[in-house]
Amino acid sequence: MIDLNVYNKLEPKKGRLLITEPFEESSYFHRSVVLLCEHNQDGSFGFVLNNYVDVQLTDFEGLPEFETKIGQGGPVSSKNLYYIHTLGDQLPESVEVFPGLYAGGDFETLLNLIRVDAIQEKDVRFFLGYSGWVEKQLESELKHNAWLVADIHDIGEIMDTSNNRLWSDYMARQGGKYKAFAHFPKNPTLN
Repeated sequence: MIDLNVYNKLEPKKGRLLITEPFEESSYFHRSVVLLCEHNQDGSFGFVLNNYVDVQLTDFEGLPEFETKIGQGGPVSSKNLYYIHTLGDQLPESVEVFPGLYAGGDFETLLNLIRVDAIQEKDVRFFLGYSGWVEKQLESELKHNAWLVADIHDIGEIMDTSNNRLWSDYMARQGGKYKAFAHFPKNPTLN
């Protein structure tokens, strides 16, 4: 018999992932993978990596055309545009989240790189909004097994907006009972 309780083996920290457990009923975070861009005593924030909105970059006034999917990063400040990238020093004021993976940076420099066709879709990901937790909120959710903490497997996978299996891939990599969770149907009554 499969033990349905999810127990976290890793502590949350900047550069790790949060994976919703398969029975999470929140419609917003259902089967989500969140990249933690910061985690400290004041709280946490990150971006949902596997939910998207039907919006183009050119829908924002003054932004150049760039072929990409825009993620629904979270419910906080959901009208603001955020980004992660692998550009490092090419984007001044970036914050390294994980070796080779950065958040933010000088937006005008990013737009200029896009305009001169100096970057590709795999180099930058955009999000509307972010996911945020106030002091001790994430720890409380972890105690209630709402999330599983995981290490990043591959930056390329994080930057790939075409991967529709990100949640199940990361869940399966946890091994044991988590591998079974990865294949658990979204609606068990339809099974």
